[in-house]
Amino acid sequence: MKIHIDIDCFFVSAARIDEVGLKDKAVVIGGRSDTKIFSREAKNQTVNFQNSGSFVPTFYKAYEKKDDDIEAFMENGKLRGILTTASYEARAYGIKTAMSLREAKKLCPELIIKAPNMSLYQELSHKLHDFLNLKIPLIEQASIDEFYGDLTGWVHDNDVAEFISNLKDEIQKELQLPVSIGAAQTRYIAKLATNYAKPFGCKVIHSWDFDTFINPIRVEEFAGVGKSMRKKLHAAQIHTLGELRKRQGTLESWGPYAAELYRRVNAQSDTDINTKHERKSIGISRTFDPIFDRAELRRRIHILARHLSFAIFKLDVIPTLFHLSINYEMNQKAHINISKAEVFTEKKFDDLCQDLFTKADTQRRLQVIRLSINCSSFTKHSRKELSLIGFHEEQKMHKLSKSTQKLREKYGIDTIKFASEL
Repeated sequence: MKIHIDIDCFFVSAARIDEVGLKDKAVVIGGRSDTKIFSREAKNQTVNFQNSGSFVPTFYKAYEKKDDDIEAFMENGKLRGILTTASYEARAYGIKTAMSLREAKKLCPELIIKAPNMSLYQELSHKLHDFLNLKIPLIEQASIDEFYGDLTGWVHDNDVAEFISNLKDEIQKELQLPVSIGAAQTRYIAKLATNYAKPFGCKVIHSWDFDTFINPIRVEEFAGVGKSMRKKLHAAQIHTLGELRKRQGTLESWGPYAAELYRRVNAQSDTDINTKHERKSIGISRTFDPIFDRAELRRRIHILARHLSFAIFKLDVIPTLFHLSINYEMNQKAHINISKAEVFTEKKFDDLCQDLFTKADTQRRLQVIRLSINCSSFTKHSRKELSLIGFHEEQKMHKLSKSTQKLREKYGIDTIKFASEL
């Protein structure tokens, strides 16, 4: 059997390890786009390449520990930001992930708001990964708080319930982390089972109770069913997984993605446990108060490009696909992609980002509230060959970028900047 392990309210659970007094209280972890990255004063950013997941940024600022963490989210007397995790006690008030902190505070005036501690989350995630490796032969880390394991040939199916119950209790005892564990014949059904095991529980789906478990579940609860697929299924009068299982022809007529979804729901398709994950993309984005000044927006593109360039050199990859997106006020968006197979240099990347911004900025009468840059399709994954035009000159610039990288790694990302940032 495959198992899926999910840390319950991970960020809150981590905070409770750090502060025992938070136990059994309504607690949320706040989150806010770090716009101080655009400050003209140098500051240190922590870089994370090891774990991913919702609200786990590549670049983040370490908050100073305060008695009242709510101060970290106050600006001009207003509470700003969203919540990234809510304890079950907070959820009882109707508080949900991604809700604004201001709205959450209205629902629960006694709500305790804590600033994120990414370094602690990374440390605990590593400890759990190491602990699981001692207990299970094959472990895959899907995100900072999610893991998959393969018990095939290790634990008999009849003994899985006892095994995962003991594992849950051992994790709580050794690491003080509450986890929920689902088990089934495939990873997709195991993940679904975990949702019904929460909080701090276990659920095993055997072949004999598969239909009883799966059929009543709403289609949107299944991993891989996004907003567009949900709308398509509902339009076809498919609202539950049981109804989906009766419509094989319909799903297959929609193409390979829908056909694969049908197989996953029926536990006919699975993916092997992958113990080593290679990053296939990297990006950076920031949300801020509305800005109309295009010169200031270009300055911010310079800063984002510098940080992303640092990450690309740190990973030692050469991206060949570049994506830039702009979010405007009034819910308007614009984006652009370009493919380039060339030696990566910071200066050329910075120029490319400026050019992409010029072409993508189609709503110039509107203010901008978010900028995002993403790089993917690394040469070792895409098998693209680098262009030889100007190759030797680019190699010189690449070496210069590498030298700059060494200085930044030693003294900080903000040690060397382009004059256009100032």
